[in-house]
Amino acid sequence: MFVDAIEKIDQFTRPVHFIIRYYAGSDIVPGTATLFFVNEDGFAVTCRHVARQILYANSIYENYLKFKGELRTFEKDPGLGTQRNLLESKYKITPDSPIRILFNFIHCVSAYKGLTIHLHPTQDLAIVQFRNFESKQYQSHAQFLRDSRLVKQGRYLCRLGYPFPEFTNYRYNKDTADIEWTTEGKIKTPSFPIDGIITRHIGDNNEVVGIEMSTPGLRGQSGGPLFDQNGIIYGMQSSTRHLHLGFDQVNREVITDGHRKKVSNYPFLNVGQCVHVDVIKQFLKEKNIRFYEADPA
Repeated sequence: MFVDAIEKIDQFTRPVHFIIRYYAGSDIVPGTATLFFVNEDGFAVTCRHVARQILYANSIYENYLKFKGELRTFEKDPGLGTQRNLLESKYKITPDSPIRILFNFIHCVSAYKGLTIHLHPTQDLAIVQFRNFESKQYQSHAQFLRDSRLVKQGRYLCRLGYPFPEFTNYRYNKDTADIEWTTEGKIKTPSFPIDGIITRHIGDNNEVVGIEMSTPGLRGQSGGPLFDQNGIIYGMQSSTRHLHLGFDQVNREVITDGHRKKVSNYPFLNVGQCVHVDVIKQFLKEKNIRFYEADPA
């Protein structure tokens, strides 16, 4: 049903690749997100939580370098451990804190010289503008649903994104003690569609701002378009909600592989949460950014 629509959507939907180092870890953690273009001028939309990683990547690393530089002055101090703890508190660094984030926009535009990001004040939405680029590497652009009254319970829709990071073109450089992109390895991550029906509308301050889907949005699909069989955009994948079903089983005795065991299970229904098309269009209007609308065939 969505074959033609996916081919259409794929022309202007692109992955964002991330590599991250955490303070307490030595591994490089790859991740993905999604954005899609709304016009021919290098304007795209994605989630606010994705854009914040891009926006604050440099400041996160600068904060870590300041911490590291100050800690270095205590290298021969017998109270190094205490000083480390004090500096971790000062610079707000915990074991789970990212200390280095690198990002890479895949097949978006070539040789852009600037990036402008607008964060929505309340919703998980952001606009990304590529400035002064040489050429586009995407084709076409989004067409948003003109009449949002068609966003109804039970409507069958699809999302497209890049939830499974398969790229390997990165490494840890021992000489610089830093992570970096390389020209070797796999540079692509395949797109992944997931279908579902609209289950509920999501409200905020007596206004519909989101669309709940019967299937979860997958990690890496954040920022990907929600669309119908014609490729018309109804919203944007944002997050996944976990609804407790109440069918809990506690110390239930079962027989598995011929043995009696006691198991517990607390089931949840994972549903997708999408930013509503009206919220996206209104934000684009506020920023005077051109976008296109269409009606279902």
